[in-house]
Amino acid sequence: MDDRLYYLSKQHWPMKARLYSMSLDVAQLMKMTQAQLDELFRSSPAGNIPKGEGEGTAIIDPGTELSDIAAKFVHIFAWRGKVFEPETGQLRNVILPLGIKAIIANVYKGKSWFDGKECIVLDYSQTSLIAHWIRDEIREVVPGLYLGIVFWDKAKLINFILAFPKG
Repeated sequence: MDDRLYYLSKQHWPMKARLYSMSLDVAQLMKMTQAQLDELFRSSPAGNIPKGEGEGTAIIDPGTELSDIAAKFVHIFAWRGKVFEPETGQLRNVILPLGIKAIIANVYKGKSWFDGKECIVLDYSQTSLIAHWIRDEIREVVPGLYLGIVFWDKAKLINFILAFPKG
């Protein structure tokens, strides 16, 4: 992360996110603490509902060395990303080492459980037997890069990143 970020005080984090958001990438998000991820989510717009396949990165134990190890493990063995289909208003998760497209969610804009502001909701309650208690929320932090939150029955579990190819 750009060292200049640390010179701005903590109370200026929303301004900091806007000033430096054009330089954010997956590696920088992976170095952020939970408080920084939460503030970035709060200060980011919902953005447009994405289209196509986004490369996924799970953020477990944010801001620690464990975070990178956990993200690699999850990516290889469990979850690789999401494929959005705006025509149907749904997405499919890309899972397992073979990259199977399964576990469908309805996609729409709605009110965030995290802060009450607009977000893009990934709702599994009506589409999945195995994930019906899961709800994800995403916001676009820079063009093509979304920060997400996973909820289990309104309890916040983890964050994740979706990176869409440019162009």
